[in-house]
Amino acid sequence: MAQIRQPAVAGQFYPATEQALRKQIESFSDSKENSAVKKAALGCMLPHAGYMYSGMVAYSVVVQLEIKNNLILLGPNHTGMGPAFSIMDEGSWDTPFGSVAINTKLAKKLKDKAPLLKSDYTAHQSEHSIEVELPLLQYFKKDFTIVPMVIAGSDFKNYQRLGLQIAAAIQELQLEKDTLIIASSDMTHYEDANTARVKDTKAIQAILQLDETKLWEKIQDLDITMCGYAPAIVMISAAKALGAKKGELVKYQTSGDVTGDNSSVVGYAGIIIN
Repeated sequence: MAQIRQPAVAGQFYPATEQALRKQIESFSDSKENSAVKKAALGCMLPHAGYMYSGMVAYSVVVQLEIKNNLILLGPNHTGMGPAFSIMDEGSWDTPFGSVAINTKLAKKLKDKAPLLKSDYTAHQSEHSIEVELPLLQYFKKDFTIVPMVIAGSDFKNYQRLGLQIAAAIQELQLEKDTLIIASSDMTHYEDANTARVKDTKAIQAILQLDETKLWEKIQDLDITMCGYAPAIVMISAAKALGAKKGELVKYQTSGDVTGDNSSVVGYAGIIIN
């Protein structure tokens, strides 16, 4: 039987009722952003902290995007549950805004192309990194399908290979113009704001250059605690194979910009790839 994935962090990372959730998302609105022409991006990177901290950054990206009918959502594995490359290939995800169906046809094609991907529910059950993106996307578009993947520790070649396989699956189904690949990641964790900004700038530059090898090297060399570096590498690899030429930093801030405490922050970057 197809699984219905219930919200795990509603009421914690974002409000649990539709009305309160809508109100919080509307509080991020900027009339200039809302009136901008929507961008037909191939990929993007969104933060996944509580909306109080990173919602403004994620909103600034999503408000500019033409949200496609098919969304491939790549999140890091914070829980340690399930295989290293866990995909849900059937069922749906519930949020306070309603249900989002998994695109089973696309998910099965992805599994055919990428042997690393294993059908698994446990990795997704309590993982917040994909869940927190959905209400923001639903706020701007009622109907879309998703393919959720949670990625744990592996090696660079596997991440890069998965990206190329995702691109190949999208091309085989001729969904290039109707699919958006979303990497979910926060940036540096629990360092002072100045250190975080310096480190994060190096990682962001690599992403904007669509250089997944450089991103991997910077993560290692500078010990950047970017939790979703693997989803970002996969997304960049896939987007480039689909013809992406450049990245654009929409917004960067830290938790210190919200709390006023710059001694130990988490960084958040919102990036569009097209």
